[in-house]
Amino acid sequence: MQQMTHDAPVIPRTRMASGFGFALTSAVSFGLAGPLARGLMDNGWSAGATVTARIMLAAAVLVPAAVISLRGRWHLVRNNLGLIVGYGLAAVTLAQFAFFNSIRYLPVGMGLLIEYTAPVAVVVWMWLRHGHRPTWITAVGALLAGLGLILVLDVISGANFNPIGVAWALAAMLGAATYFVVSADEDNGLPPLVLAAGGLLFGGSALLLLGALGLVPMTWEYVDATYALGQVSWWLPIVGLGLVTAATSYVTGIAGVRRLGSRLASFVALTEVLAALAFAWLLLAELPRPIQFVGAAFILGGVVVVKLGERPPVHHVADEVPVGV
Repeated sequence: MQQMTHDAPVIPRTRMASGFGFALTSAVSFGLAGPLARGLMDNGWSAGATVTARIMLAAAVLVPAAVISLRGRWHLVRNNLGLIVGYGLAAVTLAQFAFFNSIRYLPVGMGLLIEYTAPVAVVVWMWLRHGHRPTWITAVGALLAGLGLILVLDVISGANFNPIGVAWALAAMLGAATYFVVSADEDNGLPPLVLAAGGLLFGGSALLLLGALGLVPMTWEYVDATYALGQVSWWLPIVGLGLVTAATSYVTGIAGVRRLGSRLASFVALTEVLAALAFAWLLLAELPRPIQFVGAAFILGGVVVVKLGERPPVHHVADEVPVGV
């Protein structure tokens, strides 16, 4: 039996390995979402309809499993209903709704770059809220990862700043940061599956409401999706979006965050950008430029440096919860 705090200051080796496995699985799964969705959106699906279908399918799969996993412990849901709803609205709905609005005014790359400043927000939050002041090595790792993102996303040249778009992208960043911070909290006793299922259910319902209010366009076409490797029936990418890029990614993401802590897991999640570039090349024939490969090296290097810069924060016995390996 091991002891850990809110941000996992002391992590056993086996727990660290499984945490990285879960976090990387989540990042790769999330990275597949964009290229898969692009094949649908190029053939008549709106972004809102694609995202809603993705989230609600994942919820339909995870909610029954979450009910079974509770085994009558419904008090966990009742005691944390506000947290689950908040997670769904902020970490699911806000992040995606705000991002899609940001790219109405900004280039997609710039919107992504601003949203992916979430790890910096997590570091600041853990410092201000829990006193986990980052070491200078962690700061260097954050700078390396940030520089890598700038190179990978290639947004330096010709970028157009728009205050409204920047505001929406910053809102998306807050949603992403909320995902890491809330996912790391084990004090509530919620199994990762229950938190993910509940968040997806409430988040998807919120997107449906936004669509009904006309705030998110909801259009779709029952035509084949087009990719570099050929055309496939429209329902195949929908299944992939729901089961792989939502159900799998959220559950493994929460499990990874709880093993690594919100700070480290948020930086590991930066590999989602690398996965997205790889899938874009495979499915959309979008080959990254040489400078983007350099950026990839900076991102991976930054993640390693952040890990090297971790140090156990001062904590109290009252803050500890027993966690089985």
